[in-house]
Amino acid sequence: MGNCWGAKISSDSSSSSPSGTNSKYASRNGAALSSSSSYASAASVPRSEGEILESANVKAFSFNELRTATRNFRPDSVLGEGGFGSVFKGWIDEKTLTPTKPGTGMVIAVKKLNQESYQGHREWLAEVNYLGQLSHPNLVKLVGYCVEDEQRLLVYEFMPRGSLENHLFRRSTHFQPLSWNLRMKIAHGAAKGLAFLHSDKAKNYDAKLSDFGLAKDGPTGDKSHVSTRVMGTYGYAAPEYLATGHLTTKSDVYSFGVVLLEMLSGRRAVDKNRPTGEHNLVEWARPYLTSKRRIFRVLDPRLGGQYSLAKAQKAASLALQCLSVDSRNRPSMEQVVVALEQLHDAKEGGNSPRPQLQRKPSSNRSLTGSRPSSTKGNNNRPASSRPV
Repeated sequence: MGNCWGAKISSDSSSSSPSGTNSKYASRNGAALSSSSSYASAASVPRSEGEILESANVKAFSFNELRTATRNFRPDSVLGEGGFGSVFKGWIDEKTLTPTKPGTGMVIAVKKLNQESYQGHREWLAEVNYLGQLSHPNLVKLVGYCVEDEQRLLVYEFMPRGSLENHLFRRSTHFQPLSWNLRMKIAHGAAKGLAFLHSDKAKNYDAKLSDFGLAKDGPTGDKSHVSTRVMGTYGYAAPEYLATGHLTTKSDVYSFGVVLLEMLSGRRAVDKNRPTGEHNLVEWARPYLTSKRRIFRVLDPRLGGQYSLAKAQKAASLALQCLSVDSRNRPSMEQVVVALEQLHDAKEGGNSPRPQLQRKPSSNRSLTGSRPSSTKGNNNRPASSRPV
């Protein structure tokens, strides 16, 4: 799904970060790094390609350490594949962060860069520099990295419940269909993570998420966008980004809209196995999202009667606004967070569906329902484009 968000599928916000923080391992709150050899800047990386910031609060692993932790990157330890490379499951000691025997210590996910991808190196460097400084319940914790010769690896906390992609698209006994409430809860968590990166709290880091991950620095000074070559995952990138190469926070909103639509429909953003006319999810779904009579053609049939008509319409309206061709009509991520709060029951946990009566659409019922009279932190957007 394009390496988009680190929203956790698990319902808690606890992190698998090392406990017993001491002078050797910097804390998550931005404390200064120790001069210990466990942390090092990328001396082998040419300055023209960028260097690892001293404020990145993560451990510098050796390649041998990660090779041991993953049992020599064994094929049966692969958690997933992506444009960046492969992700392997490994184990390290929770306090010393040294490799341990399988099944003991802290479980980690090790992402190994495809050495032929320069784009991947830039993404790798940005994730070390920025995820290493940021701490948020809805961002996956970056534990460390490895830069050794041509090797580039990232070490994350392990998400025991797997990826959203697996739960949405894999058909097996290991992955049960996500309930409506849990899908909205996951979407809400991902939105909060993006909103945090777009907020003043993270502005000093100039970090921006896109459909391909933290690919490079965000805008600085009075600039409103990043000019770069287009390198997003097909199906997730905003149209203006594909056309101009200008990346803005509204580009993130579009990419989020694609993921939200995947959660609503249970379909991939791009699926060549679908019938002609249904390969591109956004293009196929857009006409149905604008019609209250046909909206149910988009919704995942596995959801059954777990949602009300009103919530289905509001979710469709929100996705449609995020996917607006005109970026000015897209909501901010703060507005998306507020909208999603209304679409899941915070008191309901786990993945147990709660059936609700599904009513037929009425011709005199509004698709979007009532709109909020005002939203803080958004003085430059028309009220007509705000989410419900």
